[in-house]
Amino acid sequence: MGIVINLDVMLAKRKMKSNELAEIIGITTANLSILKTGKAKAVRFSTLEAICKALDCQPADILEYREE
Repeated sequence: MGIVINLDVMLAKRKMKSNELAEIIGITTANLSILKTGKAKAVRFSTLEAICKALDCQPADILEYREE
């Protein structure tokens, strides 16, 4: 498994839709979808910071490491 993205969980907790978050942090909904599904190969710290600020959370609330 490796790194698991729990962005859907945080969006649900904050009662926010993906398109709202994408608009707030300034990325396309397509790019946010790639991140949410775990298909992204990398994430910029500035993007991660913007997500955490918008969702009032910590990086560990979004990113999780799981043994394979």
